[in-house]
Order: sequence, then structure tokens, then C-alpha cells
Amino acid sequence: MDEIERFVNGVKRRNIGQPEFHQAVEEVARSVLPYLKKIQDPRYKKASILERMTEPDRIVVFRVCWEDDKNNVRVNRGFRVQFNNSIGPYKGGLRFDKSVNLSILKFLGFEQTFKNALTTLPMGGAKGGSNFNPRGKSNNEIMRFCQSFMTELHRHIGHHIDIPAGDLGCGAREVSYLFGQYKRLTNTFTGTITGKGLSFGGSQIRTEATGYGSVYFAREMLKEKKDAIDGKRCVVSGSGNVALYTAEKLIELGGKVIALSDRDGTIHCAKGLDSDQLDFIKDLKFNRRESLREAAKEHEEIEFKDDQKPWDIECDLAFPSATQNEIDEEDARTLIKNGCMLVCEGANMPSTNKAVEIFREAKILYGPGKAANAGGVSVSGLEMSQNAMRLSWTRDDLNYKLEEIMKDIHQQCVKYGKDDSGQIDYVNGANIAGFRKVAEAMLSFGIV
Repeated sequence: MDEIERFVNGVKRRNIGQPEFHQAVEEVARSVLPYLKKIQDPRYKKASILERMTEPDRIVVFRVCWEDDKNNVRVNRGFRVQFNNSIGPYKGGLRFDKSVNLSILKFLGFEQTFKNALTTLPMGGAKGGSNFNPRGKSNNEIMRFCQSFMTELHRHIGHHIDIPAGDLGCGAREVSYLFGQYKRLTNTFTGTITGKGLSFGGSQIRTEATGYGSVYFAREMLKEKKDAIDGKRCVVSGSGNVALYTAEKLIELGGKVIALSDRDGTIHCAKGLDSDQLDFIKDLKFNRRESLREAAKEHEEIEFKDDQKPWDIECDLAFPSATQNEIDEEDARTLIKNGCMLVCEGANMPSTNKAVEIFREAKILYGPGKAANAGGVSVSGLEMSQNAMRLSWTRDDLNYKLEEIMKDIHQQCVKYGKDDSGQIDYVNGANIAGFRKVAEAMLSFGIV
């Protein structure tokens, strides 16, 4: 049994029944442990730094009671996993979905620690949420749930302690209800939640940031190979903020977005979506909250494929932007077979470890989520700065700052991911760069 296997088995024994968390830790360990062996710095091993990184600082679990529109009392479970605040206050989103459990939130909080370190901004890692599903609920039901959720959560957060944001199932509407309740309970107006509306302290391009940032990262990877997005066939999974703003930026840069997906299936537009078609889809998903199937009914150039993922469509660039583990081993082989040259992750851990192995063995350009989708939390960090200074930056200013942050993340990945042959492994680069920043801070604090 080698060192990596022993380490991962130890994590599994301490965290029984948490497969997503095991997966996230193993991916990092396979980069960091060989690196530590190579550099021979005894400080990290003596202080058990990686072991300490896999244990959250604390986990808060609480009951959330709310009343539906039929006056029935409903009960959900709320969580906040405060993983690591070595380089700044805890920062990470809130996910509202029936799939939410401790394993998923621990994997997300662990990933967030490394992602936030890569942004160069002073933010620690956290994640939270509830097994509450907003789908099919009225606005009043969602408001009552959010108010009940925040009534408990507010005692564990603060603008110098922990700054939540939105995530899957927790969009602008939910963030607004959460912030309103926080303000009412604390009698303060601070930047304790990000993703707020522009009228009450929100930041320009926050909604677009994860998708835009993913495309900027892909552009940097292609630029490293003396290539560009222009003219490339692009498939994007999902149809939420990340996916649709990924598509928007790809179209702006000359890419042909030929596929999007949702829970019902995939749309395929062989000639590539135009801006008008994308605007229709945005209205469909953001306002009408309907299936992508309706886009195919409205536009004859668009085909809808029931219950299918987009990965069997021939493409040059793939942007998994929906949820974790949406690309498995078979999907990865199909993408490679069909000529895909780049995979850039807009979602968190959307590729299984086996799928990642296939991408790396094929030596295609592969941007892991902790680097490629860091644009969202980067602009959240910039929103925190604006709130602290009581000012707002323009859209152009923020877009420029986002581009520069994504370039810097790319350069960190190149610095720590380039091997002796000149080949860049972005997985190793992202993991090692993030680890080093957090580890150095932890060493400075001593055994705490």
C-alpha cells in the first residue's frame, strides 16, 4: 500500500459514507503527496498539514421549520461547513437542493479552500445549504424557508467571520430573502452575504462571473498552445447562470455554442446558437423557469434530445457547468473519440476521477473546477471589498479585474503544473498552488 492509498484510506475511515468528499480529497492527495516527497520539506509532514486540511474547523447542523401555503409545517435540515479560515474569513455558497448532504457540502468546502486560495484574495473556504428544494415552491414559501434558515445561521456568520453566497438552488431571489432577514436580526447593513441585488450592495457581473471566468481560463489555456476560441464548436452542460453566461461569453469571443442541457435533456443547434436564441433561453430559464424543450418548439434550428447528456455531440471544447460527476469514464472516452481538445469545468467536480485520468492520459487541455470556475468567488470577493469601502465599481472595471484574476490563476497552474518536458498538468498546478498558500499560513499559526 503506497502513501497516497494509506492517506486516502485514513480519510475514508474517519468520514464513513461520504463518497464525494473522499473523491475530492483523493484528487488533491494524488497531486500534493508526490510534490511533498519531491521537495523534501520536513515542515509539512511534521505539522500534518494535509491531514489538518481534510478536517473542517467546524460543522454546524440545524433544523429549519417553515410553513407552506397550505399551513402545513415543513421540516428541513440546514448545514454550514466552515472548512478553513487560514487566509481569510470563511467564504462559500449556500446550496438548496434535495441532494444536499454532509458529504457533498464537505467536498464543496474542501474544494472551496483551494479555489479561494488561487484567487489571490484573502478568503477561507466554507460551504452550506439545505435539503430544501425550491422547485415548485411559491415565492412566499421560499421566503418563509429562507427567513427560518437565516434565523439560525445568522449567529454563525458575519463580515469578518463567514460570508455566504448563492449556489445551486439559491439565486438572486433567495439571497435577497436571506440578506433581508440577516439585516433584520442583526440591525446591521454589512457585506455578510454576497450575490446581493445591485440596489442593496451587490456587484456588477457577479451573476455572470463564474461563466465568464471559465471562458477566460479556457482562453488562457488555448493561448498557451497558440490557439483561440474563435470558430471552435462548444458544448455546455446545464442551463443555469454558469452555463448560460459561459455560452454568452463564448459567442462573444467567436465560439459556436452547439449544445446546452437541463434535467430533461439536451438541445443541439448544429450551426451554433445566436444571441437572440440565447436571450430566448435566458428568459425561458430565468423568468419562465421552463424546460429547454420549449426552445426546440420555438426555433426550428434547435433539436431537443430527451434524457440525453451533451457529451456525445462532436465538439472542440467542452464546458461541464451543471453539477458534480456529470462526466463519467464513458463520457470522457466519447469526448476524446469525437475530437474534443479542451475540457474546462464551470461546475464543481463535474468529472469523476476516472474521467479526469482519461483526460490527463490523452494530454488534452483540462481545466479543473477549482481553477477554472473561480471567477464567481473572485467577484464575490470584490463585492466584499466594495461593501467594506462603501462604493461600487463599474462593469468594465470588474470585468477587467476578473480577467486579470483568471490570468493569474492560470499562471499559478502553469508554474506548479509544468513538468520537465514542458507539459502542463493543470490538476497538479491548481492543487499544489492552492495547497502551498494555505499550508504556509497554517504553519505560521503553529498547531491550532
